[in-house]
Amino acid sequence: MHPRDRPPICEQRPEAEQDLEAAFRAHRASLFHFLRRKAGAEEAPDLVQEVFARAAGSAQRHQLANPGGFLRRIAQNLLIDRSRRQKSARAVFFPLREESDAVTPAAQEWNLEAADLLRLYEAAVDAMPPKTRRVFLMHRVDELSYREIHEALGISIATVEYHMMKALSQISKAVDGSR
Repeated sequence: MHPRDRPPICEQRPEAEQDLEAAFRAHRASLFHFLRRKAGAEEAPDLVQEVFARAAGSAQRHQLANPGGFLRRIAQNLLIDRSRRQKSARAVFFPLREESDAVTPAAQEWNLEAADLLRLYEAAVDAMPPKTRRVFLMHRVDELSYREIHEALGISIATVEYHMMKALSQISKAVDGSR
């Protein structure tokens, strides 16, 4: 403040301003320590200034029975406001643990797909000509080799291969055609 800007000594400042100035002198250090503990050393000076700016703008500044308690309450309210602003502006991120948080497909979806595939497979098998269906089931369900099917049915191994290729082709068309 420049010496010209100071009020003349004979002028009196309002009583509330004197009270606030006295409260500032008396409680500045304790407010600074309180705010430094709660908000950190970097933010404490700005918060102390904000406390006194709010106090100066308060209608209650004219009737302070307990100036220290009044200033402390303003400081606590500032911290609460600051905390609320930070919570609403802050996104919370949790670390991803590959072993437990990896994306897994829904089991219900897999069950539905498996049921659909089974239905298509059974329909394709049912639609096969009887001899092709018999060769296919002997090989895939009864687990007989082509030679064993050849001997059981009295057909050549080439004919067993033909019926198997025909059966697999029909199943493939039924399953792939539905997708």
